[in-house]
Amino acid sequence: MNDDPEEMTMLRPLRWLLLSALLVLAACVTINVYFPAAEAERAAREFVDDVIGRSGNGQPPAEDENRGAHVSRFHFGFISTAHAQADINIRTPAIQAIRARMRERFETLKPHFESGAIGMTADGRIAVRDPASLPLRERATLNQLVAEDNRDRDAVYREIAVANGHPEWEAQIRETFAREWIERAGAGWYYQGAGGSWTRK
Repeated sequence: MNDDPEEMTMLRPLRWLLLSALLVLAACVTINVYFPAAEAERAAREFVDDVIGRSGNGQPPAEDENRGAHVSRFHFGFISTAHAQADINIRTPAIQAIRARMRERFETLKPHFESGAIGMTADGRIAVRDPASLPLRERATLNQLVAEDNRDRDAVYREIAVANGHPEWEAQIRETFAREWIERAGAGWYYQGAGGSWTRK
């Protein structure tokens, strides 16, 4: 073992440099962003109510302090924890354009929801439930409208996730919207459960 005093003196600044670097690393902010479920639910309710032309009712869901962005910081040698409230932006030009198309299309789709010809599905889309209830000449038009609406629905779930900087949230955005479409559907409209069976509200 080399105990040369001169060499030990030279190594001492290197050790302090290493220790300082470790402290700086420990002080770095680590951010784990969780899906803000309550905020997504409020955003979905606003979007759905606007499309189907109803004003929202009921109280907003209770805040969950564990939702949002979880931030850990190193302060003066100890770790402190804080929660940053997240927000879901549904007001980008792309999302607003999709919403406007869906709102306009809904005026044509609404009578078919009321008659039971179409219904809400469990995956946030819509489907023709009873084509036989329509005259043959109207079925192709309705199928086209349903396909267009589903394209917009798929696009808006993706767009909301991307607009909020988390493309990986798309599936959770879809699930949240699926629940809200069914929750906000009118009395007498049909919706499809996870098993595929149709239920009338």
